[in-house]
Amino acid sequence: MPWNLTSDRPIFMQIIEIIQLEIISGKYRPGDKLPSVRDLASEAAVNPNTMQKALSELERSGLVYSQRTSGRFITEDVKMIEELKSSLAKEKIHEFLENMQKLGFQKEETIRLMTETLKGEEL
Repeated sequence: MPWNLTSDRPIFMQIIEIIQLEIISGKYRPGDKLPSVRDLASEAAVNPNTMQKALSELERSGLVYSQRTSGRFITEDVKMIEELKSSLAKEKIHEFLENMQKLGFQKEETIRLMTETLKGEEL
């Protein structure tokens, strides 16, 4: 996944979101070892301190854990990952519904359009 970082929000928050997406999408699986801070920072083209801050926040949340001298790993708590996935999905759905409302669509119209779209397209 490309590191499309923008200047509109703190970089470390964007890094957290990207790594969360990589975890819930399956790029990183429960128990997988993360690349080193330096490798991730180089890949994202950010300062290692910024990457360290993002990873520390992920540790604080419990999604990532450290093993001294071995590095950082993805939690093996599958339930936590599923809850994060569900939470992020609900967030995106709410954003979508708000945007549709701003366009003047009522919920029923939005559902009808979604149903029509899904019938006509393969995902």
